Amino acid sequence: MSKSPKKILLLATSLFAAATTTTACAHTTVKDADVCRADADVDSLFRVPFRVVDGRIYVDVMVNDKGPFAFAIDTGASGLGRSDASLTKALTLPITNGGLTSDGVATASVDMTRFESLEIGGYRRENIEVITRDYSSRLSAEAAISGIIGRDFFADGVLIIDYPTRTLSFNRSLELPADDAQVVTYERPFRIPVSIGNVETEGQMDTGANVEFIMPKSLFDKIGGGPLQAAGDATLTNTSLETQTALVPGPFRFGGAEFTNINVRVSERFPELMVGARVLQHHKILIDQRSKRIAVCRPD
Repeated sequence: MSKSPKKILLLATSLFAAATTTTACAHTTVKDADVCRADADVDSLFRVPFRVVDGRIYVDVMVNDKGPFAFAIDTGASGLGRSDASLTKALTLPITNGGLTSDGVATASVDMTRFESLEIGGYRRENIEVITRDYSSRLSAEAAISGIIGRDFFADGVLIIDYPTRTLSFNRSLELPADDAQVVTYERPFRIPVSIGNVETEGQMDTGANVEFIMPKSLFDKIGGGPLQAAGDATLTNTSLETQTALVPGPFRFGGAEFTNINVRVSERFPELMVGARVLQHHKILIDQRSKRIAVCRPD
């Protein structure tokens, strides 16, 4: 895991809400030890490879039957998705009524556009309203994106992010059990229970954040954090935050994950603990928004 104090970019932390379509179907509950061995090929609506760039998940998608375009899978982004300004221009997409987006610190007005269709691995959704703004100018050429797929795109099934095999799949027939040690429940997406040493808290699980953890200074003081050093700024969607860094022994625990001696970012202004992509990328993660349950599987 990287411990460099370089500038970081949290791709799209947003409170923008969008409607989704729910389809009724029979569910197969994955039992106990089987929860992390769920076969993504069984009844999957799609199964595609992904690549990891600067800690984030990138997949190829088709928009309006054109492409492929590189999109990030961002569990920190609400709504159905985002269109980078470059894609909106290239496809001459119409700009619709303005919306609002919040990164948890500041709120900003944003333009909206609409995809006639968005397709990943043959799975297609149509008539999707998304935020459009310039994301890629803040990214390296390697990390440039055409858009983002938000968490509501997968609201009616189980999203399986298998980091060890670099595969992403989506399934409506699986259901996560409530009584498995690797399964956690949440109220707000995706704020999951996290313990740091003997302190119990919750953290937002965000695959769009290229960090291990970011925490408020108040939480850092509560866990008895050590000496802090100046670090680069953390750039949220609407805000830039001055941060510091420290090595925290932990252990950090959530679901089936456990980490010790982690380099964390600390900010006076950041509102909550964030669990970033650089710790998630060692695990298989199953997200069931219907039951508000997430499995974070221990590495084999």
